[in-house]
Amino acid sequence: MVVVNTRFLQACRREAVDATPVWFMRQAGRYMAEYRALRERYTMLELCRTPDLAVEVTLQPIRRIEVDAAILFSDLLLPLEPLGVPFDFVKGEGPQIERPIRTESDIDALRRFEPREALAHVLEAIQLVKRELDGKVPLIGFAGAPFTLASYAIEGGHSNHFAETKALMYGNPAAWHRLCDRLATMVGDYLVAQVEAGVDAVQVFDSWIGALNARDYREFVLPHTQKIFAMVAGRVPTIHFGTGTATILAELAEAGGDVIGADWRIPIDEAWARIGDTRGIQGNLDPTLLLGPTERLFAGAAEVLDRVDGRPGHIFNLGHGILPSTPVERVQALAKYVHQYSARR
Repeated sequence: MVVVNTRFLQACRREAVDATPVWFMRQAGRYMAEYRALRERYTMLELCRTPDLAVEVTLQPIRRIEVDAAILFSDLLLPLEPLGVPFDFVKGEGPQIERPIRTESDIDALRRFEPREALAHVLEAIQLVKRELDGKVPLIGFAGAPFTLASYAIEGGHSNHFAETKALMYGNPAAWHRLCDRLATMVGDYLVAQVEAGVDAVQVFDSWIGALNARDYREFVLPHTQKIFAMVAGRVPTIHFGTGTATILAELAEAGGDVIGADWRIPIDEAWARIGDTRGIQGNLDPTLLLGPTERLFAGAAEVLDRVDGRPGHIFNLGHGILPSTPVERVQALAKYVHQYSARR
């Protein structure tokens, strides 16, 4: 199938575009009334595990917002269950792991699995979404990076300090590397399976990686994340995303990704200088600007675009996901504004 709207893929390849492509992390989710209506009937895991429902949620923002890419509705924790780390979503608290990983024996007990079998429902959803999109926009697949997946599995859920994770990392480096190597192999296989199913690009989420400094990133994370990108290299464009990463952007670029995500804590031109001119960049508007006055929202978007100054390789996005309280009309207006403003440059 030939994708008609190629702005996003062109930007991933650092090619010139007629207007800056835009998509939003969590562009499918709680800020949309149609998503909330589904959540009244189904749990989060039911939406993720039922291909027809995952397709519907993936397509909801495509019908209402002028975005240049769809991202598959799923959750980065889905591979944990076939790995032997079951979890569920607790209302108001987020994901909770039933039996957190804390010891070497816990790591050794993890199962190896074939993602084309254990996560077949995700791959079926990809095929169905591609059919429904019919070339309108590309489809992005994704997976979690080793540090973020390990942190969830070790902490048992969300954490502010990552004490258990770092205790294992510092206290038993050999076990830590064994865990991350297994996670990296699994994630690489999973992403390759997504590509085989039809995604046009993939994003690796290392949402919590900002908890590490550059030295620790190099020692404990970089080789494992490199392994993932090496497994996917040359198949489709790749995006590497994390938050709180201003001090480790060069290391993220070294770990891999055709495009590196930057959050709002650093001006985008400074971020790109740290990433280097051989990579594209994605970002980097503060998502809370969508909750403020429209004039300030547009001014923030204009500043991002002005700092990029038309340089090929920029994908406009937020520095993190759309917040649940965001009015959908603001998201619609922002996408149109980015296209119009960048096309005039």
